[in-house]
Amino acid sequence: MINKLWGFFIIIGISFTILVGNLDGLNDTILTSTKSGVDMVLELIPIIILWSGLMKIAESSGLLEQISKIFHPLLSKLFPSLKKNSKALGYITSNIAANALGLGSAATPFGLKAMECMQNENDNKKVASDAMITFLVLNTSGVTIIPTTVIALRLMHKSANPEEIIIPAILATICSSIAGLSLDYIRRRKRK
Repeated sequence: MINKLWGFFIIIGISFTILVGNLDGLNDTILTSTKSGVDMVLELIPIIILWSGLMKIAESSGLLEQISKIFHPLLSKLFPSLKKNSKALGYITSNIAANALGLGSAATPFGLKAMECMQNENDNKKVASDAMITFLVLNTSGVTIIPTTVIALRLMHKSANPEEIIIPAILATICSSIAGLSLDYIRRRKRK
């Protein structure tokens, strides 16, 4: 669905540019945006590599299990259907930590592993479990304390004060997390 939507936007944009006779602007935009995209990826790759490596070290050393034990009281309230010793809890904790640091791209491997573990524990493989839905809500709306990726992008584009996004990001993500988790809780209560 998203691919169709983006395709529609691209076709509309190109058509409008042709209609107004601005083909030079279209060519310039295509060439400069491609360069900007490559530059952005090259700037963000070290952050993603760092966090992916730390995830592997934390997993191998047992740190993920230890961290999940610390956060277990909170996570057991959010994910009551998960077993106490579920590996998914460690990945969920890591995903939340990476998202809190604004490293959404680095949080993705943790999220995928968490979903994989929850799918293995899921009785009905064709339908997402309550824990999977709650995790998706939390992952999508999760609280961001330091929006590292946004700050890096603002720095890359020569923002005068790239850190000014921190307070609005905290407030916005707290509101979205409360709203999302509240709706998820209401949905679960209605199903039971």
